[in-house]
Amino acid sequence: MAMELSLQQIVEGIPKSLLNASDRDLEGFQNIIDETIKLREAHRNLQKMVKNFSTTNIQRS
Repeated sequence: MAMELSLQQIVEGIPKSLLNASDRDLEGFQNIIDETIKLREAHRNLQKMVKNFSTTNIQRS
């Protein structure tokens, strides 16, 4: 079931500190988000590598 939000509901959910943030603050926040995404992707890749390594070693045994 898709949830539809009105523009007012979306705006009400944004913290005042974010609405009043300077461009520099927003750039810093964006950098944190970007690095978090990279970290999450790296973690997923690491999990795949470990799984593949484990599977390969089990097949060799």
